[in-house]
Amino acid sequence: MSWNSFGRVFRFTTWGESHGPALGAVVDGCPPGLPLGEADIQPWLDKRRPGTSRFTTQRQEPDRVRILSGVFEGKTTGTPISLSIENVDQRSKDYSEVALAYRPGHADYAYDAKYGFRDYRGGGRSSARETAARVAAGAVARIAIPEVRIRGYLVELGGDRIDPAAFDAAQIDANPFFCPDAAAAARWEEIMDRTRKAGSSVGAVVECVAEGVPAGWGAPLYAKLDSELASAMMSINAVKGVEIGDGFEAARLTGERNADPMRPGPDGKPVFLANHAGGIAGGIATGQPVVVRVALKPTSSILTPVETITREGEASDIRTKGRHDPCVGIRAVPVVEAMMALVLADQKLLHRAQTGR
Repeated sequence: MSWNSFGRVFRFTTWGESHGPALGAVVDGCPPGLPLGEADIQPWLDKRRPGTSRFTTQRQEPDRVRILSGVFEGKTTGTPISLSIENVDQRSKDYSEVALAYRPGHADYAYDAKYGFRDYRGGGRSSARETAARVAAGAVARIAIPEVRIRGYLVELGGDRIDPAAFDAAQIDANPFFCPDAAAAARWEEIMDRTRKAGSSVGAVVECVAEGVPAGWGAPLYAKLDSELASAMMSINAVKGVEIGDGFEAARLTGERNADPMRPGPDGKPVFLANHAGGIAGGIATGQPVVVRVALKPTSSILTPVETITREGEASDIRTKGRHDPCVGIRAVPVVEAMMALVLADQKLLHRAQTGR
């Protein structure tokens, strides 16, 4: 299988399967001399960890990370950083039916069509379990961009949106949905309880904001900051859409409404009066907050029977047993944050390589 790596200067490669003995990542290109220990990575994995509420999969994985290389005496050496996370709560027997028939909406058929063989235990590499390795790599990336603050949260679940006027950052870590609107979080509990009891699933929208990104990061054409972010976000399991700034809403605005007006600032830099562009113009950061929204489809693994075919091409029905997230968007929040960090770390080093600053 090709293309398990992402990045240009700050690069990472993930390895492992959902039901293998372990999974992890190798981070290459990280500058030397940065303080890094397992305690710097673990909190981000804990945010993504399964089984933390009744609204996520009940698979019990501690997701303890081990640093196997690239760190000496608490600092990065500039050599590849190898990260390992053990799988300890696999139930491969839950996937016996999946071995015989394809789950609609999942990658089962596509993998079989490409390779003529697939790991049906939890989906193998197509499982969202792979994103634990991304979150670990993203934690390393955060160390490389201390000037940037990244925050992700859910703005929509099951078609129900937050009230932007009720946005309260303190609420994000106060509920199991990473939701900045307390009233919306209460509604989402009811939606999720109904969905779970029905054996179904719902989609969600994650918004992620990076503050402190200096003006100048990015490139005009083929390494645009927004195109790199779009690629990174689309690589996450279940993501079907990405918006930068106003996104599709920009197509409904006039030129004067979509512009981000500027006025002189006290330090000679512009003060922006709006941020419709999401902090990126011409593929290059403007110094404003970088804003990305990611749409995730409903979980494909559901208890409701769905029409499908067997590997032999015969008509069949399938209901996916096992432990699955009724909304993958919830645990996708730290994954989106990680991919934002990985792109920004790469763009910082690219910028330094070209401009020397």
